[in-house]
Amino acid sequence: MWQRRLNWSAIILVGIFGLMWIGVVIYADQVSSLWVRAAQVLFGVLLFGWAVLKAVVLVRDQEG
Repeated sequence: MWQRRLNWSAIILVGIFGLMWIGVVIYADQVSSLWVRAAQVLFGVLLFGWAVLKAVVLVRDQEG
């Protein structure tokens, strides 16, 4: 029971962090070159994608 709650907490935190990372890179980082910002946005998308994938896996595990 506790492990499932901790898993959901971790997924939510990583997903929110990924979205915030993308927002900061797009709106606040004006001094980095374009390719560095693109790599950082890709990293944020990777984090958010991981969170979505893990959420789907946890939902499927709960159904079955």
